[in-house]
Amino acid sequence: MSATVSFKVTSPLGPQPVTLSYARVGRGAPLLLLHGIGHHRQAWDPVVDILATEREVIAVDLPGFGASPSLPDGLTHDLPTMNAALGALCETLELDRPHVAGNSLGGLLALELGRERLVRSVTALSPAGFWTQAERRYAFTVLLGMRRIAERMPLPLVERLARSTAGRAALTSTIYARPERRSPEAVVAETLALAGAPGFAETLRAGATVRFTDDVPGIPVTVAWGARDRLLVPRQGIRAKRTIPGARLVRLPGCGHVPMNDDPALVARVILDGSR
Repeated sequence: MSATVSFKVTSPLGPQPVTLSYARVGRGAPLLLLHGIGHHRQAWDPVVDILATEREVIAVDLPGFGASPSLPDGLTHDLPTMNAALGALCETLELDRPHVAGNSLGGLLALELGRERLVRSVTALSPAGFWTQAERRYAFTVLLGMRRIAERMPLPLVERLARSTAGRAALTSTIYARPERRSPEAVVAETLALAGAPGFAETLRAGATVRFTDDVPGIPVTVAWGARDRLLVPRQGIRAKRTIPGARLVRLPGCGHVPMNDDPALVARVILDGSR
């Protein structure tokens, strides 16, 4: 069941209202799920039911993605603002230092929340921020290309492509190693989410100078990387381990950049093990 929540975030123009869409299910210790750029909270659907057997799961549409509107004037889609917004979200929903798991941009945001000691544990799946400049430029070029294709593709064509295995591969093989496992309906929905995300351009611009260079001491950190990640290549996981020496580094065989769909059971187990 989806819902929305609104709260105020400090800006140079004074406190500004932020509204986020989220879904909440399950029982147990709270677990916040953060998706990647251009995606939406439904990216987590393949693992939510498994996680919800042991956790209270809160899957969020980040500002300017999915069903969440963009940030208002005075707030930018950068890491400090995202930290403040997600911290205010947790406070408003009465989540006392939840566990957090994030993918790609969401993985970077999860690590930022961990660095700020706002969460109990972090599981980061192919997190952004451990790239070289060349790797970042490559990833951003691919993402911009995917966005332009999604924007220009008529809905009837998207729906027709999504009905075939080859068509789903054409639309999503950049992020999934096993695109045939994604349902036609999910592929259509995420193509529309990518095309219509009002926060995409500003979030990408804000990421141009981002690198994660700090340790995250004092809390459990898991960094997991798809062995077949074609967007943020797996060697970035080695850099993440060097940056966060205490982190558990996990290889996800047969998984791409968004591994939740490629191997739901494995990804759910990694998240549950990392959020004890």
